[in-house]
Amino acid sequence: MAERIPVAIVNVTSYTGCELARLILQHPGFQLCEVTARSTQGQLLSDVFPHLPTGNLTITEQVKEAQLVFVALPHGAAAEAIPGLLAEGRRVVDLSADFRLRDPQTYARWYKHTHPCPELLEEAVYGLCELHRDELREARLVGNPGCYPTATILALAPVLARGIIKPDIIVDAKSGVSGAGRSLSLTTHFSEADENLAAYGLDGHRHAPEMEQELTQVAKDGAALRFTFIPHLAPMTRGILATCYANLAEPLDTEAVRALYEDFYAGAPFVRLTPRPPETKWTAGSNSCLLYPTVEQRTQRLIVISCIDNLIKGASGQAVQCANILCGLPEETGLTAFGLFP
Repeated sequence: MAERIPVAIVNVTSYTGCELARLILQHPGFQLCEVTARSTQGQLLSDVFPHLPTGNLTITEQVKEAQLVFVALPHGAAAEAIPGLLAEGRRVVDLSADFRLRDPQTYARWYKHTHPCPELLEEAVYGLCELHRDELREARLVGNPGCYPTATILALAPVLARGIIKPDIIVDAKSGVSGAGRSLSLTTHFSEADENLAAYGLDGHRHAPEMEQELTQVAKDGAALRFTFIPHLAPMTRGILATCYANLAEPLDTEAVRALYEDFYAGAPFVRLTPRPPETKWTAGSNSCLLYPTVEQRTQRLIVISCIDNLIKGASGQAVQCANILCGLPEETGLTAFGLFP
């Protein structure tokens, strides 16, 4: 392989930043040359995260050398930092929500502030590789998808694209607590989350417009959706399990639906159908999305179970997958680890 590409991680001390560092340190095409974080500036990355053998790599204040930058800042802060990185000629993969939505008014409604650089929203490519691979090749700014949207969109895109379901969809999804980030809150406190399962966001979740945007775009004839999404916090560290329900527009059996999924994801290295409903432990540490589509014959209702690791395929692994495409590398580079089980 040619000389490795110098990359940086902005806000390396976040969960997604830390996972990015772990993945990039084992990546044969990328060289982690810079990492930034405010709270630990001046410290060795290996002192902050002893599980990462990074030698003398020191956490700095800003990016100076990298050609490719992964931004793992919270929403709002990412949009403030990214225009400067682009102006310096760097390519950026943003793991926040700041460049996922194309409409600035929708962004303002769900994220409660005005987007600081709305002119970049149309340019940014939504980084779900399985749907936007060709657009990613020439992108300079990628809006990395959210974790719930990744699991949901991959579960529903094939049947919406073929027009075989009615556009009334319900998604029931469970996530591990790492999806809430490292900042402590009451709901993610161990005493609150352990041995507990709780629904939230019943009046609307920030990821819903992201899912609706992408699913409407892929839907045959741009069919408008009636979309209900209910997330739940599960007492586990990693993983998302999304159960998606839709009524079939025409009679089909499970075998025909599975064949449709196999065809749709032919050539997608990280999407795989399973012989029985997948479990979150099957995806831990991997960049896989495991799908199990089935038809309940009695009701002619499609049910699709989707599993991912929220920190890998739902965040950092997907960001590396996008970066591989940006840089002309094989999509699987550095991402071939299987899930950990049990």
